[in-house]
Amino acid sequence: MSGTSLLPWRRPHINVIVLHGVIAARSGMLSADSARPLIEKAFDSADGRPVILDIESPGGSPVQSELIAAMIRTQADRRGVRVHAVIREVGASGGYWLACAGDEIHANPMSIVGSIGVVGGGFGFPDLLSRFGIERRIYTAGRNKARLDPFSAEKPEDVAFVKDLMEKLHVRFKDWVRSRRGRRLKAEDDVLFDGGYMLGEQALGLGLIDGFSTVDELVRQLGGDRARARRIAPKRSRLLGRLPRLTLDLLLDALEERSWRIEFR
Repeated sequence: MSGTSLLPWRRPHINVIVLHGVIAARSGMLSADSARPLIEKAFDSADGRPVILDIESPGGSPVQSELIAAMIRTQADRRGVRVHAVIREVGASGGYWLACAGDEIHANPMSIVGSIGVVGGGFGFPDLLSRFGIERRIYTAGRNKARLDPFSAEKPEDVAFVKDLMEKLHVRFKDWVRSRRGRRLKAEDDVLFDGGYMLGEQALGLGLIDGFSTVDELVRQLGGDRARARRIAPKRSRLLGRLPRLTLDLLLDALEERSWRIEFR
């Protein structure tokens, strides 16, 4: 009996790319480097069937969000494969950017969706060192090299510069959503792109998502009752082996909270 004749007895599979976590260019986070092998594996073995994006992310790095979404669209367009995104608890900001890589977006009525905006900031300590009799010495080549230094007084021109930069990022975000959602969007820009998040039920009415579903429901819908999900996710390391990495991540998170940054969050 040939291998081909056995095919009708096999259970069809639908590849599911697991995209969970904060989006950041750091080990252990959702990044272009960590997502690339998952995306390539999913589309290499799709066999013409749709691919599902399993999204659980509050967002993060604008660059990493764009890189991951671009990889998904490149593979989908090259292979002629349709992509369905499913937002679980949260698909906001950078997480929603990833969802827009799908040809259709699904969520739960109570999922957190949207937050199409940009946030940036940090902390300032201009008087802290002087209280302890500490003199800070900083030398630069280039008058803006120390822009937004947390130990210096905030300058109006620096704030204007950063707000302009953030506005440009926001424009790119809005253009991406419009390019992917098109005529499905059902509200004015000041409603869709004010940076606020919403429930999936409201997002459906505004055209930010296409319907309500889960990964398992979509697998059956796309592949039939016998279909099963083939989850393609990063490999998990053992906890003990990860403890030094987790400790370092906590330290990096603490340092980042005290530095100036711009994110899709």
